[in-house]
Amino acid sequence: METHGETELLECRLSTEDLEKMQSLFLPAGDSGPEVSLSREEFVERAWAVVGRGTREEYTRLFDSMDVSREGWLDWTRLTTFLLLKLSEQDEQARAGTVPRWRPPRMLPSPHREPVQGVALLRSPSRYLSLSKNGVLGVWCDELGLLKSLRLTNESVKPKDLWVTGMVALPNVHKIAVAFTSKEICFYDLLSKQEFSCQYKLQGLNHTPIVLDYWFNPQDPDQAVLSFGDVGGKVSLVCFRTAQIALFERPSASVEQDATVVIQLADLAEGQHRCCYTTTHTAHGNSWVRRVRFLGPLEAIVSCTWSGQGSLVLAWRETEGSPLRVTHFNTHTGITDLDFHPSLNLIATAGLNNHVYLWNPYVTSKPVGILRGHMSSVVAVHFIMGKKQLLSFSKDKVLRLWDVSSQLCVQRVAGIFPKSQECQTLLFFREEHSRLLLSFNSQLLLLEAKKESDRMVTSHESPVTCVLYNALFRQVISSDASSTITCWLMDTGQKVKQFTCCHGDADISTMALDGTQTRLFTAGTDGLVKVWDFNGHCHHRLNAGRDQAAEISQVLVLKRTVLVLGWEKIITVFRPGSFSKFFIQPSEWIGGVQHHDDVLCAAFRPPQTLVTGSYDGEIIVWNNSTENALRKLRPDGQLGLRSKSGGVLLRANRSAASGLRQPSSPSDSSLPPHAGQEGPKDCQAITRLFFLERQKVVTAAGGADLVSCGMSGQVRFWNTAQCSLVAEFVAHKRSGSIILTVDRTGRYLVTADVHGGVKVWDLQDYCLQASDGVLKQDPELLSSLRPHMDCVTHLETCVHGDQLFLLSTSTDCTVALSYLPGHCVGIFGQEEHWHLGRTECSLPTEVQDREFEDGEMAKSPLTPQGSHGPHSAEDSALLGKDACPAEEKDHDHSEPRHGLKETDRRQHVHNRFSTSMTVGPFSELTLRELQSVQDLEKPDFVANPHMYFGHMWDSTTPTPPPRPPLKESKDTTSESFGCSACLI
Repeated sequence: METHGETELLECRLSTEDLEKMQSLFLPAGDSGPEVSLSREEFVERAWAVVGRGTREEYTRLFDSMDVSREGWLDWTRLTTFLLLKLSEQDEQARAGTVPRWRPPRMLPSPHREPVQGVALLRSPSRYLSLSKNGVLGVWCDELGLLKSLRLTNESVKPKDLWVTGMVALPNVHKIAVAFTSKEICFYDLLSKQEFSCQYKLQGLNHTPIVLDYWFNPQDPDQAVLSFGDVGGKVSLVCFRTAQIALFERPSASVEQDATVVIQLADLAEGQHRCCYTTTHTAHGNSWVRRVRFLGPLEAIVSCTWSGQGSLVLAWRETEGSPLRVTHFNTHTGITDLDFHPSLNLIATAGLNNHVYLWNPYVTSKPVGILRGHMSSVVAVHFIMGKKQLLSFSKDKVLRLWDVSSQLCVQRVAGIFPKSQECQTLLFFREEHSRLLLSFNSQLLLLEAKKESDRMVTSHESPVTCVLYNALFRQVISSDASSTITCWLMDTGQKVKQFTCCHGDADISTMALDGTQTRLFTAGTDGLVKVWDFNGHCHHRLNAGRDQAAEISQVLVLKRTVLVLGWEKIITVFRPGSFSKFFIQPSEWIGGVQHHDDVLCAAFRPPQTLVTGSYDGEIIVWNNSTENALRKLRPDGQLGLRSKSGGVLLRANRSAASGLRQPSSPSDSSLPPHAGQEGPKDCQAITRLFFLERQKVVTAAGGADLVSCGMSGQVRFWNTAQCSLVAEFVAHKRSGSIILTVDRTGRYLVTADVHGGVKVWDLQDYCLQASDGVLKQDPELLSSLRPHMDCVTHLETCVHGDQLFLLSTSTDCTVALSYLPGHCVGIFGQEEHWHLGRTECSLPTEVQDREFEDGEMAKSPLTPQGSHGPHSAEDSALLGKDACPAEEKDHDHSEPRHGLKETDRRQHVHNRFSTSMTVGPFSELTLRELQSVQDLEKPDFVANPHMYFGHMWDSTTPTPPPRPPLKESKDTTSESFGCSACLI
């Protein structure tokens, strides 16, 4: 196979100088004339000659990527729009890679019965502390297991009157400071013999302190600042000079060592303690101070209140003994919380007006950024320092993660928090462990992000339902249960494009390509089949379900018809002659209802042979041109012929016909088990049908020309001309439902089961002629793989660069690539890109180490051992250009998905967070504008809003968030893509 040293796409390798050269092809010198349009041949030859980079084949692919509507021309506006989309979504993909994947939330066994007033972390040893309003202190280990709980004592008040308002840890001196409504701050020593004994009491405060903050200098731990704000609007600082020696001076040596030392705030203000001094400001008036934070790098303290005007104040500490220099920020709403990022030099504030504001400490007139998205007042904000991200939590219990540089929301978490109406919430985040602790009154909830080493490589965020290979673009297309379509580079496994919300909240159950491979058919559980181009534009909507939800299992795109199957006993047909409209209703299938149960799958052999398989194991052979049923195949030998008069199938054994189940409606029919379960022993449902490409002499000799599989785990070979069952064997023992596919030469049969196992069988010399009875012998097993950890949902073979490959999808959210009949190449989306043609490609460790339960799959390793290649020279000879008949190029062998019924499909819980982006139309773009976008670290733009809606992919959530309804216009022949396109 020909491989290129540069596996990155051509458009990603073009420099600014290359784009300037390419611009000269479209715009006349001096911009004096109209913009020039180039045909495909003109663009390929001229661009390849003037740029001097890449190959003609790459420029051909670039043109086809931009001209998906097949208009045959390209101008500078189209080219720059495409490149801007590529840059924008490339950045979105990089940003999405930094989004944490949260484990399922865990409610901690809280010892508290009153609202939690503070959470703190002790570094040595690593312990978490939580303190509630009534003074109950919880001590937690590093893994958030409760070690013990105790009640703090304060001799100033009776235990029943004790009311804690705040807590802060003093890690450099191994103490905690606790504020009480008794207008005092107590310092508890963590190293004393009597654990958590009160060592100091700071009294004489005019008002009750309600918020505390502590900072110490990492280079000089003796320099520290304790800040607190009270209900009278006063902000005070206690600045320590020798914190590690003593916070305060002890009055005399006669005082017992373990006795509590009472410190009066007035004494500190008068300078009676040489180890510390105080300074204050009252810039907030009489408003309660809601948060204080000392900014060490700036030598300033920032504080906020719920009052409107001037609710954010920054006070600068200049020289010791001088008053604080106060600056007011121009705020018009109350602020509930704040945080500071020293590297970005930004202050984030949580607003009562549902917004998060970003402030530069030196610019007080207006914020430098506004983060919009919350639907209720924001109660907490916290910077993630290492990733330059911001967490915010709102009153309606929605957690958002923001990318600070782009000021975009990259993750939204909702629906997993307690349902209490009114609650007091604290947010504590430990960055090195990616642990987020949230308090809801007395409850403590833990959200922990998965570690990088724990993350299983996945291609999608939801179970993958279908995969196709597009030979025109040399890309792989996959779909999932969250209505997302993703395009991948076949050569490297890189994601190049993603469309979300294609069918709203409905799953995408299957897909198909038309003969030109420029139109993609997607079928959803909403009963619709949509026809897209690869720019994300919907051209047609096929109402297969007749305005009802339907589990579509297969879409078969033929030259003159489009067949849709899966949920009823009749074939749903659409005829291309009606494709001049946007909304298309199904036509009548002339053959009428012939199956006794739901039709699940079909296969077509040119010029006119169609076969369909149903849930009850019945296979019917049709003439696709006349749409008449010809004959019926059953494993028990009961064959039916079409009568010329009535158009009904006459069974050879009418007594057996009376025993067939004939439901009156799809809802009455018994449903097959989903892909993750074993079917009933008597279940005969047909899940896949494929014609074998063999010479007519084989069929005449009684050999097999059709293969089927189903819920019983058996593979059956049929002769459709003689209506006979030629052979059958059990491909996967104890597996139940299986699926299969056959390569276009008919040599390799590939089967897959519900455990992630895949087997490749040799059909070259199998069932070439009739035998005595039904052949029970297995074909030769060439290899056994396990590319997936869960149920395989779809198989697809393809020829790429003269090599034969297998694509497989699974409910474990992966799309795998394997050689046929050899080893696995990798998982699409894995961090390390493969290069086809090399033998060092391998699957992630998680998949490699997995063993089969029944021991069947131990014959072949997942990864290459030694030098065994993808296939032999004889195999390559079978894959020549003449291997595929010309007639077969006019239709598509799209396979049905493994899960047969929506009501039986396994329910997977995945966190999906959505966010919306501001979109704007593209006007004419100059090269300098494009260059400025290339130079941006994180560009912020997306496609034309008439073509896309902005929804970013993110981490997994239990249920997808609601999506906006698609806007459709009945007076037009096309529809905007109900999704966003992310071109990587």
